[in-house]
Amino acid sequence: MLRAAASAAAAGALLSGCDPHRDEDRGPARATGPSPSPVGREPHRPAHAARPPTRVPGLPVQIENGPREAHAVALTFHGRGDPKLATALLGEAERAGARVTVLVVGDWLDAQPQMARRILDGGHELGNHTLHHRDICALPAADAYAEITGCADRLRRLTGTIGSWFRPSQTRRATDLVTQLARKAGYPHVLSYDVDSLDANDPGAPAVRRTVLEAVRPGSVVSLHLGHAGTVAALPPILDGLRRRGLRAVTTTELVT
Repeated sequence: MLRAAASAAAAGALLSGCDPHRDEDRGPARATGPSPSPVGREPHRPAHAARPPTRVPGLPVQIENGPREAHAVALTFHGRGDPKLATALLGEAERAGARVTVLVVGDWLDAQPQMARRILDGGHELGNHTLHHRDICALPAADAYAEITGCADRLRRLTGTIGSWFRPSQTRRATDLVTQLARKAGYPHVLSYDVDSLDANDPGAPAVRRTVLEAVRPGSVVSLHLGHAGTVAALPPILDGLRRRGLRAVTTTELVT
């Protein structure tokens, strides 16, 4: 169940979906300062190091899912939005023993630099979702490369690495050009997904849960978003549904290696 403080945060949440028609995807997130835990004082967490880019010989450059014989899935989050909702969502994952992959937007890290360490300290994984969340496949090569490297630079400054994965913005799959630019920037693979939760449209927690659990399979990579109260509320029943099927939520690197 969504914690009371997370519900209160919902009214002022910045929506963070990847729909190219949403204004929230084009403007930088507004800085609100460090945010406390939505359920009181944060427990002590050990420091976790950021992973370098993941390289898996034998896997395609563009990855949509992990091995189907796995007893796990990867829940991946497009990283932008109200940091209180992001913190609430991470807390829900951690209470269930789940680990997730967050693909952050670079200008969100400019506004919320503390979130990089919060994600890592929860045992989660960080990746790159471009600098400004523009329609990267429609950009000239120089501009697209700047979007990739701009976010990579911020991740390196905050964590010491450029992140484990690159996911293109406003598209499910990268073009050949964007894939080449990502590799030039240091990412051996581009991370796509095979399950779209459609949570960026704010259909409500029951619809998000139903969409994910009806489509998910062993080895799935699921696309979700930070910054949406319905996603925070949907996460516990999603994790419970996965558990009932014998599936664990792990980072993408854990899923494919």
